Amino acid sequence: MGIWFYLAACVLICVKVFLKMKHNKRLPPSPPTIPILGNIFWLLKSSKNFADLEPVLRSLRSKYGNIVTIHIGSNPSIFITCQEAAHRALVKNGTVFAGRPLALQTTQVFFPNQFTVTTSPFGHNWRMMRQNLMQVIQPSQLKSYSHCRKWALNILKRHITDEIESGNKAVPMDEHFNYALYALFSYICFGEKFDERTVRNIQRVQHGFLHNFIKFNVLNFAPFLSKIVFRGLWREILKIREDQVNVFLPIIKARQEKIKGKVGVEDENGEEFKPYVDTLFDMKLPSNGRKLRDEELVSMCAEFMIGGTDTTVTTWIWSMANLVKYQEVQEKVFDEIKDVVGGGEEIEEEHLKRMPYLKAVVLETLRRHPPGHFILPRAVTEDTVMDGYEIPKNAMVNFLVAEFGWDPNVWEDPMEFKPERFLKHGGDGKFDLKGTMEIKMMPFGAGRRVCPAISMATLHLEYFVANLVRDFKWTLEDGCEVDMTEKQAFTIVMKNPLRPMVSRRIT
Repeated sequence: MGIWFYLAACVLICVKVFLKMKHNKRLPPSPPTIPILGNIFWLLKSSKNFADLEPVLRSLRSKYGNIVTIHIGSNPSIFITCQEAAHRALVKNGTVFAGRPLALQTTQVFFPNQFTVTTSPFGHNWRMMRQNLMQVIQPSQLKSYSHCRKWALNILKRHITDEIESGNKAVPMDEHFNYALYALFSYICFGEKFDERTVRNIQRVQHGFLHNFIKFNVLNFAPFLSKIVFRGLWREILKIREDQVNVFLPIIKARQEKIKGKVGVEDENGEEFKPYVDTLFDMKLPSNGRKLRDEELVSMCAEFMIGGTDTTVTTWIWSMANLVKYQEVQEKVFDEIKDVVGGGEEIEEEHLKRMPYLKAVVLETLRRHPPGHFILPRAVTEDTVMDGYEIPKNAMVNFLVAEFGWDPNVWEDPMEFKPERFLKHGGDGKFDLKGTMEIKMMPFGAGRRVCPAISMATLHLEYFVANLVRDFKWTLEDGCEVDMTEKQAFTIVMKNPLRPMVSRRIT
């Protein structure tokens, strides 16, 4: 049945593709294209699977130049493959390249009406939702969540200590790091210190979406037919969404009831701060003047949780993997912490500002191991011309994030882990991650739709890495090595998860 599905789907999209190709006057160059079918057969011949695009794009860049096209489905996919062209597109022409392609069918299941910061088309709704988010996560606000971070850190340290006391010589880092960040962001999002069962439930429904992300991609290929052929998969994805709503919505409603008629709500420890969900209840969409519906509130909170947990955990694990592999780097971080923080003192946000080597370790991790090798796809908001080529409105546009950070013309020994490279100029570990002046690497994207949570993400990485290195020694058993092989999941993760030996430091 699967073969007939693909054949029928191809027939359905043939007319669309043909009409699109007729009207595209001069797209960027592409590999050999079969009329109507596009590059499908060429891609099958050139790569292991459709997800393995990076080697293909490297080959196309060397043959055709810095902007190339791949035809899959009814719209062309444009790839910009060098830093200079990416800067011109995303920064100098930021408004034009601030669009989003039409949402995939599977995306619409979890983000109905595209009323989230990530999925919303460029326009009034997006500006309002982003401004609202920035009020919560802008750098000046981050200190108000310091008690949330300390609470999550204590949970994490307790779990690690339990592993040590049980004699475990292979600590499952990813499990403990994930739980700590879900506890933290549940607190920041909903304003409550949830018990373990509630945090695990939130984590479970979020992972149901994230861990099946690739599997569900087949449903986006001729959705009308896929709902017939892959009924089981559609039932599965709809059940995951139902579970997500069933977990999130009671929490949202309970919070809404708790703050009704109140200004400033304290948690059980007397800490007063405004969690993210509180900012959503009275928000009205500029496009229609109405408030968010229940499912849209769920989507906004789910987006907040995804943005704060998965990519940060991935980078955090890669950071620790390199500190385990390069023990001299770990000891340099430890020595810097000792120089800045007194014995018995807690590590505060102000201390982190005086730790340039720690910052360099985080930056080098983001360069060498960006959590995504591409950004979330962009689209141009109007037909535009770049380097003599036409880029049609709503065509998918993407950029080679990992390749930018590994470019030997920009970075010396790019595949080596060398934090010192970020200390050469000024020695303070500062770097323009937004690519405002030029793009050397862009793990958070760039331009109008650059990730709004850069400051929060880097703070959490520095804060947790500093505390873990100060309190624990991270090594491997004799004869073991750190395997840095990558695997594509929702983010780029370690193929063989790191399970280090952990011991308390004697200070």
